[in-house]
Amino acid sequence: MAKAKPFTDLVQARVKADKKFAEVLLREGIDAMLSGDVDTGKTILRNYIKATVGFEKLGEATGAPAKSLIRMFGPRGNPQAKNLFNVIGYLQKRAGLELHVA
Repeated sequence: MAKAKPFTDLVQARVKADKKFAEVLLREGIDAMLSGDVDTGKTILRNYIKATVGFEKLGEATGAPAKSLIRMFGPRGNPQAKNLFNVIGYLQKRAGLELHVA
């Protein structure tokens, strides 16, 4: 019997292979946070970050230590608005998206 891959590995592989899926995942993570489901939003964005830029490069781009970013998007993380919007702004720019709240 074949060994099953963890779900996060499957999501990350799909993000790397499918640009449209990656875009939808980024949008869903941000939408979840804006609608008040911060834990789900953090989980989605953590998977997106791991599959795209990675925490080290994200830290270099945003000026935040990678370990702080990992904690921020972890299960017990509590991101400050300034840091969160800095990360979201960078991820949008990197993905070539411009998201707006309506």
